[in-house]
Amino acid sequence: MTMRKQLYSASEMESAIARMAAAIAAAFPQAGKECALVGIHQLGVPLAERLRDAVSRITGQAPEFGKLDISMYRDDIGNRNPLPLIRETEIDFDVNDRSIILVDDVLSSGRTIRAALDALTDYGRPRMIRLAVLVDRGEPEYPIRADFVGFQSSLPADRKVAVSFGGELDAGIYEVDWKK
Repeated sequence: MTMRKQLYSASEMESAIARMAAAIAAAFPQAGKECALVGIHQLGVPLAERLRDAVSRITGQAPEFGKLDISMYRDDIGNRNPLPLIRETEIDFDVNDRSIILVDDVLSSGRTIRAALDALTDYGRPRMIRLAVLVDRGEPEYPIRADFVGFQSSLPADRKVAVSFGGELDAGIYEVDWKK
């Protein structure tokens, strides 16, 4: 049985996304021309879509948007059972000399972001890469930090953070204990 405890409601999550979008708009006032948002499959994609829409409302320009699959770039690809579902990467713009904001739901170990950096640079050489995460767990294994953060979390290591944009689980951010 899995124990779930809501940490943040859907409205708190939307407020955090609005704050993140405001920070992105401040860093990239000409967002439609200056940067692109690339969501990491799976939950980075809906977050990136929400950030794109919010940045567009602030700046009047929608940043370009892409989806990145990192499945084949993970350092644990052979250790996973079952093997991961491969999704399509959709980056319909030139990443060369572009400011890219990678978007994911939770920064925990940093392994996903490390894999995303490898995958993204196979598409070209961005001018800069920044990171936006809804929840930063605060102690990654890799020297990776988020530039745009919705929430800081200091949950114990045996707890997971699950983000839901709706569906089986009500929208919100949850603490999950997989062992119970």
